Amino acid sequence: MSLVRFQNVMSNELAKRTMFTRPPEPPQEFLLNDPSNSVFIGITKLFSVPFTWTFASLTNPHISVVGITGAGKSFFVKTFLTRASYVWKTNAIIIDWAGEYKAWVQQSGGITVSLGKGDFINLLDLSGMKPLDRSKQIINSFEILTDISDYPEQRRLTVEAIEQAYVNFGFDPAELPKPDKEAPTLKNVISLLEEKLQEGSYAYPAELENAVYRLRQFAREGEDYFARKSTLDLSKLISSGLVDIDLSGLPDERFRALAALFMLQTLKERMRMEGWSASKGLKALIVLDEAWKVASDERSDAVTIIREGRKYQFGLIVASQNPTDINEAIFSNVGTSVMLRIKFEKFLDYLQGSLNFSQFMRNEISKFGVGQAAVDMSFQTSVQFPEVFLIDRIIGEIPLDVYTITVADVLNQAELTDQNVQKEYYLEKIDLNSKFIQANINSVAIENVFKELDNRNRVLDIRGLMQIMLNERVNKDTIVELMRGFGLADSVITRVFSYAT
Repeated sequence: MSLVRFQNVMSNELAKRTMFTRPPEPPQEFLLNDPSNSVFIGITKLFSVPFTWTFASLTNPHISVVGITGAGKSFFVKTFLTRASYVWKTNAIIIDWAGEYKAWVQQSGGITVSLGKGDFINLLDLSGMKPLDRSKQIINSFEILTDISDYPEQRRLTVEAIEQAYVNFGFDPAELPKPDKEAPTLKNVISLLEEKLQEGSYAYPAELENAVYRLRQFAREGEDYFARKSTLDLSKLISSGLVDIDLSGLPDERFRALAALFMLQTLKERMRMEGWSASKGLKALIVLDEAWKVASDERSDAVTIIREGRKYQFGLIVASQNPTDINEAIFSNVGTSVMLRIKFEKFLDYLQGSLNFSQFMRNEISKFGVGQAAVDMSFQTSVQFPEVFLIDRIIGEIPLDVYTITVADVLNQAELTDQNVQKEYYLEKIDLNSKFIQANINSVAIENVFKELDNRNRVLDIRGLMQIMLNERVNKDTIVELMRGFGLADSVITRVFSYAT
């Protein structure tokens, strides 16, 4: 027979005891918002509450999205942009590092711009700005992407040449330009520096030569993507619905980063010029995907937009599979962070340190399935409940069809036991199809791959994928390009080919 012991306990002692712990999920009134002024995301995991997102009660409309390849980042972004356009008629510009969204934008009836494949940006285009302000932006970009800040004299020479190029084209550096007035190009700036060098009167010719060399990297014949007349007008694109700026045709990370910085700078100024309006919702969303060089630097305009965007009704969505590519200033200032599956401990450490969530949440994030997510929201006022909660699954406009490519069978023992080596690659159907198209795989081979995937419950090993390619006479260079697109190291790709029959 059990004994019951009665005990006198003072109220102050009782207060120290945890009788009930609030579940990690906000109350329903913070999750279920007016459907005419919010975007539906999914159902919460604990209490199955529909979660509709609105920035009305948040610190700002900006969003960070992180997760491993195939966790559902692009699916979330596409779903969010689609619903924001329905609810608020929000325009969207995607700064698309790897061309991941291009096919979807085309299928959705949006506009695609392909830099490096026929489209150009004049780095000195003013877009309504004063030449002095644009000069500061250009030099800021070079400070982020090159070592020019370590050479004050070269920096001074470059700034002077940029400003003089505007003067030579009839601009007053301190005045707003007249509409449609043609701007100089980077080639004009280089010519001014070369003329100064040829005069022979400058005391430090080596400084001039190095200043010329640094700029010429972005203006060589065949790589003058930023030194010719622009083929696009960002001031118009920002009100053109859905727009994809595909940067995958540019030769390397510096060129992509320069394009992204230019677009962020121009969009930021457009945001300021348009100002606030009384209409509800968001005027525009800018998506910055996998832009590590741009998102990681404190001097980037991505950080400026994060700090200012709310008052202008502009939102920035920063997405990456590597959270450490995103500056902590962004994580600490965005109103919403969406965390899909993260498996690497160093990434979880960075996220947990930045967002301060519990060990329970950390464990959940590390074992998520595709489309499952943890959401952190920063409210304008202090709240008495956890701001991080779980979404059972992001519910999109189309089913989340996911295919898996496995590589474990070609990894060595060290790679198999290394937690930082990915053994499986998850891809949405539209993204997998886009990777095939970008690698110039023929339509018959693509069709046969999907047939084989469907026959194998949507899972295919990398050797089987390669064999289908070879059977359809896809050349080896194309297959290598495809595998690099998946993220495979060259050493692993070489091993894959060693199994070829």
